[in-house]
Amino acid sequence: MSKENERIIGVYDEGKKGPLLIILGSMHGNEPAGVLAMEEIFQMLKREPETNPNFNFKGRFIGVRGNMAAIKLNKRFINKDLNRQFTPENVHRIFTAKSEEELDSEDKELKELLELIHQEIDTYQPEKVIVLDLHTTTAFGGIFSIATDNPESQRIAVELHAPVILGLIDGIQGTTLHYFNNDNFTPEMVAVTFESGQHNEELSAKRAIAAITNCMRSIGCVRAEDVENKHDSILIEYSKGLPKIADLLYCHSIAPEDNFKMHPGYKNFQKIEAGELLAHDLKGEIRSKSKGRILMPLYQKQGEDGFFIIKTIEEFGY
Repeated sequence: MSKENERIIGVYDEGKKGPLLIILGSMHGNEPAGVLAMEEIFQMLKREPETNPNFNFKGRFIGVRGNMAAIKLNKRFINKDLNRQFTPENVHRIFTAKSEEELDSEDKELKELLELIHQEIDTYQPEKVIVLDLHTTTAFGGIFSIATDNPESQRIAVELHAPVILGLIDGIQGTTLHYFNNDNFTPEMVAVTFESGQHNEELSAKRAIAAITNCMRSIGCVRAEDVENKHDSILIEYSKGLPKIADLLYCHSIAPEDNFKMHPGYKNFQKIEAGELLAHDLKGEIRSKSKGRILMPLYQKQGEDGFFIIKTIEEFGY
């Protein structure tokens, strides 16, 4: 099997024109839930016409593995975080490199991913492309979607029945959310990220399956009557008690030499107070600059973000 074919988890297309849905899994190699979910959902799609003769699928759905080298080693990345490399300047550098020797592991991964995606777009010629990037976190405590400022991205994110985090892409750079848009692609392209739980939590893959199913429904690939209520229930139940919408307040960026260490026990969406001791690094204590909720506290060695602090509309009065 060629490396390109190995990257493709599956393709589903009944020949009825519709959107091109590209779903990415394991952009971080130690986050297996997205790939596991897609392996299962392609089997579900193959079986569906046998049990439901009226099943109707419009469009083309391709599932793609992200960081292949990191997946094999169960590491977040090899040389650098692949989901921080999607900037126009970096993409230009990679595609104009004179030889493969100039490129490190993640450079090669990015190049192969973009070549595959451009090939799919050129072949299928869709009117709209949806990119859903599936992730998990090192901490427990909640699922969430990340939308761009594109209204369609926000609409799809809401349909995934999980808290929607706005402004998060302002705190980081070079993610799929930053790159997969109309500035870099034709035709219309919309990107959404879904975080389905903790890395090794068994239910994370099931929540990702539910999110994929709801995404297909929201963009018109499948009819609402063909989607089981259980997919909504799985996400709604786990999101119970969590805010529906929140904005980024603060991002704590880190470097390997900082020796950052998050204090144990924090969970996604946990409320924190201004001045609360959250972590330590070489400079000493790291305390919260404000009241809010913590998101994605880092409990692994690799990573560029120690934690995020978000605020909800209800809590902050707007």
